[in-house]
Amino acid sequence: MKVKFTKINVTWLGLFRLLFLPVVFIGSLFLTSSAREDALQNIRASGKITVLTRNNAHCYYVYRGRPMGFEYDLAKAFSEYLHVKLKVVTPTWEGLVQGLEEGKGDFVAASMSVTKSRLKRVDFSDVYLPVQQYVILYKDDRAKSIEDLGGRTICVRKGTTYEELLKDLKSQGVDIRIKLYDDMPTEELIRMVAEKEIEATVSDSHIAFLNRRYYPDARIAFPIGEPSKLAWAVRKGEKRLLSEINRFFATIKKEDTFDRIYAKYFANVENFDYVDLKRYYRRLETRLPKYRDTIQQAAEKYGFDWRLIAAMIYQESHFNPKAKSYTGVRGLMQVTLDTAKEVGIESRLDPEQSILGGVKYLKKAYDKFEGVPEPDRLLMALASYNVGYRHVQDAQKIAKELDYDPHSWAALKEALPLLCHRKYYKKSRAGYCRGRDAVRYVDRIITYYDILKRDAIS
Repeated sequence: MKVKFTKINVTWLGLFRLLFLPVVFIGSLFLTSSAREDALQNIRASGKITVLTRNNAHCYYVYRGRPMGFEYDLAKAFSEYLHVKLKVVTPTWEGLVQGLEEGKGDFVAASMSVTKSRLKRVDFSDVYLPVQQYVILYKDDRAKSIEDLGGRTICVRKGTTYEELLKDLKSQGVDIRIKLYDDMPTEELIRMVAEKEIEATVSDSHIAFLNRRYYPDARIAFPIGEPSKLAWAVRKGEKRLLSEINRFFATIKKEDTFDRIYAKYFANVENFDYVDLKRYYRRLETRLPKYRDTIQQAAEKYGFDWRLIAAMIYQESHFNPKAKSYTGVRGLMQVTLDTAKEVGIESRLDPEQSILGGVKYLKKAYDKFEGVPEPDRLLMALASYNVGYRHVQDAQKIAKELDYDPHSWAALKEALPLLCHRKYYKKSRAGYCRGRDAVRYVDRIITYYDILKRDAIS
């Protein structure tokens, strides 16, 4: 039996196409996938990492020529963790994920919530901050639930979890109208509520509490929806970079670095005194202008931000040059007779002498904490101005005995109040101290300072 073979005419070009091109195609897919998953190697090779974030009061801004912001400080710490330089890019809100997909940045750090829709486009890190959404209303609006807002319009930024949440509520039969704004910052919508330009908006808790001090007429009314989880985002498949981010967050939370950064921007935001803040805003307009030039001169002479000094003076005297305390301290900076002699103040009631002498005394306290990192050094100096350097020294000693970092203001906030208990003050050099008052004193100054800084943020 003879077997017939069919003759196949295969040219060299045809053979190449049949055998080699599939291999090239599969190899290109592998290389593309490897390159995408190896973003961390590219970052280390270039010595640079690019963060996509937002230019606002809680993510990233520039103050007195220095970049700042909660997300920026975290991103900066991450770049230092990787030993590379940080580049900041600030697209529109909807451009964050798009920019990530187009390779305009390596990761998104912009207080972004993890959602099902976003998980289809990006990979998220471990959660670094849980938040709750709140409805924001004008202070006189006493609505207590979303049902109380029947027929009203709630304004939010397009493409946010707020939009998704409100649409879900509306689909469930809640009688609300939704108005969407393109790329409108949440804090701007809060301002619009405070000034009665719109009826209501929605905000994450940390943004709401922070902006309440800027816009005290905006009321944090009630929570809606389930708590959200904030995380950083990377391109799909960037597993090594994602793992490094997760290790970074685990490290800074263990070392308390995360808590320090958070406290720098959100410390005491839960504390809110409407009457005090309204009075503060009025006196910034009516009283501060009389002393602003002198405050700026004194601050420049001794190396402080004039807004900090203005906040300090308000806490001391409410800008009243004739102010007198029950303890006998007097003037704008509320100095004692001994302090006045030490810094060359002849008349404590003279505004210029009081300001220059008071700032000089603050500088002397500040210099004693050389070696303490910022902003802890400044906060300790403020506490010293209030209760005296020796009491702060005693608190540092207590902190050390309790295995806290004596160079950390967070530790001293715990240690200073202990100095009113005999167990602690009997062993201290300076004795009894109302340390809790000093903590409250510093907290209030930082709140007033934060409000003044807002006008200078770019």
